[in-house]
Amino acid sequence: MARNNWIAVASAQHARRGCAIPERGYMQVCHGKRAPLQRVAPGDRVAYYAPTVTMGGKDTLQKFVSIGLVKEGSPYPFDMGGGFVPFRRDVAYVPAQETPIAPLLDMFDFVEDRSRWGYKFRLGLFKVSDADMRRIAQAMQVDLALLQFESLLF
Repeated sequence: MARNNWIAVASAQHARRGCAIPERGYMQVCHGKRAPLQRVAPGDRVAYYAPTVTMGGKDTLQKFVSIGLVKEGSPYPFDMGGGFVPFRRDVAYVPAQETPIAPLLDMFDFVEDRSRWGYKFRLGLFKVSDADMRRIAQAMQVDLALLQFESLLF
């Protein structure tokens, strides 16, 4: 099965909310838009990167905060109240330690220019290589089998 790897971007507060109840994990990206979630497929891996603790805050964090596998199903609307109805996808998050991105920057394939590494994160959701996702998972001290990685070493 072809599997893609994604980095999703959200504040830590929002990303942590998505994985707070493991059996009901979800992802929401780009202020709840459906279109980006339609590019993600069941079985894909997703890691959440949080530039800040709170949305729009000046409380810099720059850490990967959660990681998991996208579950079966399609994007669906979820009424959060107050007229806000974002789209979500279900995710099976795995146990992981939050980890800073800075020590990993020189190892990532997706970082083309170290001086502008944060530019790609403005997309809100983007694909990365198997090697990059494995690096993230290892830094987060994840059991790689839970993310269905082959037992190859990098």
